Amino acid sequence: MFDTLISATQLQQNYQADHWVVLDCRFDLMDVSKGEALYQACHIENAIYVNLNEQLSGTITALSGRHPLPEIAALTNLFSKLGIGSHSQVVVYDDCGGAIAARAWWLLKWLGHESVALLDGGIQSWQALGYACSDVSPDIIETHFVRKHSDYETLSTQQICSGDYQLIDARASARYLGEVEPIDAIAGHVPGAVNYPFSDNLNEQGLFKPKLELLNQWQGIADPNNVHMCGSGVTACHNILSMVYAGLPVTRLYTGSWSEWIRDSSRPVSSV
Repeated sequence: MFDTLISATQLQQNYQADHWVVLDCRFDLMDVSKGEALYQACHIENAIYVNLNEQLSGTITALSGRHPLPEIAALTNLFSKLGIGSHSQVVVYDDCGGAIAARAWWLLKWLGHESVALLDGGIQSWQALGYACSDVSPDIIETHFVRKHSDYETLSTQQICSGDYQLIDARASARYLGEVEPIDAIAGHVPGAVNYPFSDNLNEQGLFKPKLELLNQWQGIADPNNVHMCGSGVTACHNILSMVYAGLPVTRLYTGSWSEWIRDSSRPVSSV
């Protein structure tokens, strides 16, 4: 069972069509049709495309962030339609270091599916080794996805406001500091949140750093009260994965994150 990361070689050597489901999660926040277009042109053979906005997120409301969680019933139905059964090994990938695919990884973990791993290095690592790609969408055999107990938990904005938690913000430092804000209406961060850009989990080749190196990076930050956030609850999942991969306990996700926090102008904002 692969439950955190899987290498391109491990995927190529172990893949079994009857028991493995590969999900292509490529997505561009600035061009929402780009990911699927890339998939249609070239994807890992037998991979199925899933869309961040349409399938891995719920309905945006006046009070929610940009990528609210899907309803559990809708998510269970999606995983069933994707052919993910109780014994399926799922592999998720993208082309941006796992920034988007980590959301799919976390959603499956949230519903209690243990056998899900992120392709380390994304589709680039697969292509670099010359493994097969395709422009044909595979036939999908639907199954019955069963939700199970999970240690992966969420916190709402109300809980964040009324509790004693250490927020860890996965956004780039310039966004955290409020120096730039290309997506959301207000720049800055939640007062008291510490910055750990998800990109710090990766080396120069776009692969996850070794476990010991990640563990050393998390020293002084890792705590049972950690709650992960980002702009909309997507890249925060990358930091949760990083901690689990490093051997640390599972920590919680602030699903609304920055884009939900700023919906209410009475909530404090820091830019220092």
